[in-house]
Amino acid sequence: MSNEAEIRPFQVDMPDEAIADLRRRIAAVRWPSRELVADRSQGVQLATIQELARYWAADYDWRACEARLNALPQFTTEIDGENIHFIHVKSPHENALPVIITHGWPGSVIEMLGVVGPLTDPTAHGGSAGDAFDLVVPSIPGYGFSSEPAEVGWNVGRVAGAWAELMRRLGYARYVAQGGDVGAAVTDNMGRQAPEGLLGIHMNLLLAGLGGGYPSLNTSEEERAALEAVATFRTSGNGYLIEQNTRPQTIGYALLDSPVALAAWMLDHDTDAYYKISRAFVDKQPSGGLTRDHILDNITMYWLTGTGASAARSYWENTQAAVRAAGQPRPEVKLPVGFTTFPGEIFRAPRSWAEKSYPSLTYFNEVDRGGHFAAWEEPELFATEIRAAFKALR
Repeated sequence: MSNEAEIRPFQVDMPDEAIADLRRRIAAVRWPSRELVADRSQGVQLATIQELARYWAADYDWRACEARLNALPQFTTEIDGENIHFIHVKSPHENALPVIITHGWPGSVIEMLGVVGPLTDPTAHGGSAGDAFDLVVPSIPGYGFSSEPAEVGWNVGRVAGAWAELMRRLGYARYVAQGGDVGAAVTDNMGRQAPEGLLGIHMNLLLAGLGGGYPSLNTSEEERAALEAVATFRTSGNGYLIEQNTRPQTIGYALLDSPVALAAWMLDHDTDAYYKISRAFVDKQPSGGLTRDHILDNITMYWLTGTGASAARSYWENTQAAVRAAGQPRPEVKLPVGFTTFPGEIFRAPRSWAEKSYPSLTYFNEVDRGGHFAAWEEPELFATEIRAAFKALR
């Protein structure tokens, strides 16, 4: 009988038939007519998704992504009844600071692959050995190679507790945590739970902003711009959020049946990332790491693991948890907090909002490039921000 706390090596090896079936399904797609507008206001544009499908079926190579994943140390372990997949890369440098980084939706551990080298071996990327990290990148339950939850209750608070257990199980007595998107919610909860050994947290999406921000009578220019961006998102850009918050099972049928539907659903996120991805396919002009192959690596993993519906359900779980907690005071984050705002994010968070959300804010920086998928698009810059945010905690 296996030990539930056992950490087992893991390798990716998808069957040839699954890849052949993917190509058959792409070829059998039924296309709608072209959108009636010149922008993305009606959704993912036909020219973008058709070029994505053409490249996916004819030129894309999933085995290259498999090889990239399998070149890294991957493991699984059972925590709270679920099989958790994670990448664990130890630095070659002594006294490296352990960091656990949590992905979001529609991302996965794949969006973090570019930061592995800069974080674990900074001397090979223009940094110093004193900047090194041991890196842990887990897949949220219901995403990628982690198991799908078989029961309700796997909200971001429960994931945060599982990550604390994972770091304890890996033998780390002190560590830091980072996250964006859903990963920011997990990391925020880790900060509020303050498990033993957690020294500080860093995020690149301000959750309070998505909830409406901090309107006031005397708003600054930065605050007004953020409020306008949030209002635009909440009135015309959050269709995926409403559906996954309320009816994830319904959209799940399309996500498990049609790879083109899955791809379109995942592309229809934020405006900045959408247009960057569209240019990568239509104009063959990628923005940093947002290349055609990397984008399809992520979408293909969702398809081959069949996790479109279970990932969508994680939003429903978080909504249900928020309803149950309505009106109850939340524990404050008393640990040091770092925050980086990227110009292409859904909204550019003002420092004043970050300070109101986190009175223990110790690091804040506005960078000049990158967006919602900053780790993917600008991995070197993303790693630089993590190093700067946690420098005082070494």
